[in-house]
Amino acid sequence: MNLAAKKIGGTQAIPGTWLRLQAELCPLRPLHNKKEHNKAVKAASLLASQNVLNKDQQDYLESLSLVIESYEQKYFPANTGNVTPTEILESLLEENNMNSSDLGKMLGDRPLGWRILKGERELSKAHIRILCERFKVSPAVFF
Repeated sequence: MNLAAKKIGGTQAIPGTWLRLQAELCPLRPLHNKKEHNKAVKAASLLASQNVLNKDQQDYLESLSLVIESYEQKYFPANTGNVTPTEILESLLEENNMNSSDLGKMLGDRPLGWRILKGERELSKAHIRILCERFKVSPAVFF
């Protein structure tokens, strides 16, 4: 059984070694299309949502984030070099015809969206996971 699909105690089991991570989540190689990008982002989101990662998992996430970043720089170039996570979030919301209230609802607390966009609250790991799943982006865009 594919460990990436196996559930243990309500949470998704994550391979513990570098080779199994590549075999079961996403191979570390250049991304060439949206389908490969989506698979890589899902794998990175899964790992980023974990509270504790072993050394192989940390190294794999770091390497996978670089592969995702390379693809996104090539196919989704930013207009400026210093874009903040809040600016990226605002852009994603605009592209999806969403406002701060919609963001708050998505994150489970309607007023939270406004507070995040105004800089009063930071994005948590749980928030980032939700945003990555909803907008199909790498967790790296929020750091």
